[in-house]
Amino acid sequence: MAASVLLNNVDHRDLRVAIGHHARFGDAINQTRVFPAEYEELQREYAILLRRDEGGALYATVLLGLDPDENLFLEGEHWDARYIPATRARGPFSIGHDAGGEPMVYVDPDHPRLTPDGVPVFREHGGNAPLLDHVSAMLQRIYAGLQTERALFDALEAAGLLTPAVLQLDLDEGRRYNVPDCLTIDTARLAGLEAGALGDLHARDHLRPALWIASSLGNLGHLIDRKLRRDAHG
Repeated sequence: MAASVLLNNVDHRDLRVAIGHHARFGDAINQTRVFPAEYEELQREYAILLRRDEGGALYATVLLGLDPDENLFLEGEHWDARYIPATRARGPFSIGHDAGGEPMVYVDPDHPRLTPDGVPVFREHGGNAPLLDHVSAMLQRIYAGLQTERALFDALEAAGLLTPAVLQLDLDEGRRYNVPDCLTIDTARLAGLEAGALGDLHARDHLRPALWIASSLGNLGHLIDRKLRRDAHG
């Protein structure tokens, strides 16, 4: 597998990218990593869950399916939601750093989305095509999230707002799915915070993300509905 390379409009002037979503692009997954800059959009569609990596560090995901390799938002080559998580919308592109340490856009030359009949990345006579502008915005959300999420999670943990999320999703005919090892916001603890602690969260813009995480669990019912419809249609 070739390493990602710095994107530029000379070497990559003819680069084209397939749009849409499909299992062949890696979209058949039951969760994906997400970042604070997109929580507002995400909480309207998905359940945002906090997890810990092997080192104990917190990170956030959204639940896309209940079975392995199941994305209930994926219908053929269409992603059925008003917002697509940035990790899935970025395609073959990623953020890296140049020799001076500046963040730059890189491209994976072996990515399955790179195809001659795709959408152009650059305009014919120079400049970014609309696709690259959109991808750059998604990459910015990821990059900004990597810089800010640690402070957010530390603040939520310090305020005692994190609590295990016991997710037992009951479907028809006695089927139950357990989603383990998740954390969410303790809404009772949040409601009981003293004015000073609440004001501090608000001043650092950590209050809104906490509310978005908490409210997003209401989307679990919609996910179950998607699962039932998918199973009914085979």
